[in-house]
Amino acid sequence: MKPVIVIHGGAGAISRSAMTSEKEREYHQALADILRSGQKILEQGGSAVEAVTAAVVGLEDCPLFNAGRGAVFTSDATHELDAAIMDGLTLRTGAIANVHRIRNPILAARQVMLASRHVFFVGEGAERFAAAQGLELVDPSYFSTPSRLEQLERVRRENPDAAVLDHDGQSKVENQPAAEIHPLDMDKKFGTVGAVALDQHGNLAAATSTGGITNKQVGRVGDAPVIGAGTYASNQTCAVSATGTGEMYIRKVAAYDIAARMRYAGQTLEQACNAVMFEELPSIGGKGGLIAVDAQGHFIMPFNTEGMYRGYAHPGQAPVTEIYRS
Repeated sequence: MKPVIVIHGGAGAISRSAMTSEKEREYHQALADILRSGQKILEQGGSAVEAVTAAVVGLEDCPLFNAGRGAVFTSDATHELDAAIMDGLTLRTGAIANVHRIRNPILAARQVMLASRHVFFVGEGAERFAAAQGLELVDPSYFSTPSRLEQLERVRRENPDAAVLDHDGQSKVENQPAAEIHPLDMDKKFGTVGAVALDQHGNLAAATSTGGITNKQVGRVGDAPVIGAGTYASNQTCAVSATGTGEMYIRKVAAYDIAARMRYAGQTLEQACNAVMFEELPSIGGKGGLIAVDAQGHFIMPFNTEGMYRGYAHPGQAPVTEIYRS
């Protein structure tokens, strides 16, 4: 057993032509810094839950990713944030959805797990709960960035009724000169972040957070906060955090399917993840990726798109970050 933390910042058709070398370095640096925050906790004997929480807070605070600050806009030009966390030791979990003012949704999800008899809060009730727990609330404008507003306006010009996953929007501007395409290529990636970890005590945890999809109908919830779809952890099998076409991950109960294949069919982590990622999800048009780690410390980061922002770190070793296919 080797403690490890693994993170993702979204998957999709991430075009090299729309990513400058400077911007690529910025992504790698952000992923490495975030990995170090979780790595430090594991090195000091902290829990997997603490490590994935710290990592996802870092991802939420970084405007490069679609979670927390830098989240995409809904059809009403608002933000609706979702998050979930699960403790593989106890199977306790917490989730929130459709919140507008909680600075770090993953912290609210964690408090649902730790301080509530319930599992899932949404909307105003979730925000009241977070406030009662002493979590920081911000003005909704905190989550907005100019690039995200530009993304919404671009999608609306093409089709006001479209709800666009990050990987789809770029097709609407492919005929533009390269200089006019946003260097982050944010229209071509799925917007979810997450972390999974195994600590020195042999415990697993998973956490996922998202800003949803551009121009989505207000009230829509994807797979990220749905336990068993986009997030799952059990010490008996594995911890999983997913990113992609949320409706398909929900329909396939993707995260739990991986754990079930391991527990009931005796599949390895790699076998289970590959079956779900490359067979089950594509059978209904599912696109994206996931990260997973098992109770022995084996981990995998598969995706069926052009790339996925991802990385991992073991205690005492330099973090490893990747974007495109190896």
